[in-house]
Amino acid sequence: MLSPEEVAQLIDSAHNLYHRTLLMTLYSTAMRRAELCRLEVHDVDSQRMMIRIHQGKGHRDRDVPLSPKLLETLRVYWRWMKPETFLFPGTVKGRRADVPISPNIVWLACRQAARAAGITKRFSPHSLRRSCATHLLEAGADLRTIQVLLGHSRLEHTLVYLHLSHKHLQAVPNPLDTLEVSNLDGVQRCRRLQKK
Repeated sequence: MLSPEEVAQLIDSAHNLYHRTLLMTLYSTAMRRAELCRLEVHDVDSQRMMIRIHQGKGHRDRDVPLSPKLLETLRVYWRWMKPETFLFPGTVKGRRADVPISPNIVWLACRQAARAAGITKRFSPHSLRRSCATHLLEAGADLRTIQVLLGHSRLEHTLVYLHLSHKHLQAVPNPLDTLEVSNLDGVQRCRRLQKK
């Protein structure tokens, strides 16, 4: 998992606008790599500020919020790339074509950006999904909301993100802190047992 600062470094270290937009989309939406590969231009709904993910894991569709910052980048990217069907078009025989991007290109974008950012920890496209979920949890989002955003069918699948968030765990009040105990002034300092 990456810290928010590391995610920012990763995005800023992207090889080009194509990779930068791809990384921002992965992180902002917490979508799976395969979902990103199949994402189509018409799935981005700037009127509703939502992105439609079709046929995610378990063949379920879902909507995720469209970040204003991501929308700004997507508009610049769209004017430059002019994608037709697939938001991130792939290639055929080394030439850009209106086909889904290869999962290997997603890996390449992540690997190049991580290397350029000096990130040495284990990292994959899925790390951005996990990082987004953890950062949402740390920002106060409840687990049910995160479950829906990630497209998990069961809450147990989302609970894995709970142990990743030290900030979230530290925010939970300790039950000892709610007890009314006497102050330390009257507590004996000697370790020897007193005779009765």
